[in-house]
Amino acid sequence: MLNALEVFTTVTVGLMVGVEFSVAFVMNRIFGALPEDADQQARSHGGRMLGALMPFWYIGSLVLSAVWAVAGWHQPGTGLVVIAAALLIVSVVMSLLLLVPINNRGKTWTPENRPADWKEQMNRWDRFHYVRVAVIIAAFTLLVTALA
Repeated sequence: MLNALEVFTTVTVGLMVGVEFSVAFVMNRIFGALPEDADQQARSHGGRMLGALMPFWYIGSLVLSAVWAVAGWHQPGTGLVVIAAALLIVSVVMSLLLLVPINNRGKTWTPENRPADWKEQMNRWDRFHYVRVAVIIAAFTLLVTALA
């Protein structure tokens, strides 16, 4: 049963990493190449769509990692799982304090009501997101290493 939990947790976190990596290094670059109104509208739609899904994914990944750490407390690699869970806590805190406030504003913008500094706000979100992606990649790497 513990093996199934380990694999399920690692796959769940890995898929989250893939989505967030894609947002950072693929989707936002595609959006940035669109005309200004389309760029902003795509980011707003993405913020609404992923903003509804990602909280469950982040919290779920954290809970799965914590359960793995507790269930496998005396197993080799548990220290790596604990550190991974701590990094996932960092990613959740970063999300709540830094990224979600910008996302909540951005997902309501239209070409008619967006603020003059909307691009600067999106650039700030992108910078925070790059750091968050690095944090969850590190957590994923630790979980994969703990499986070995």
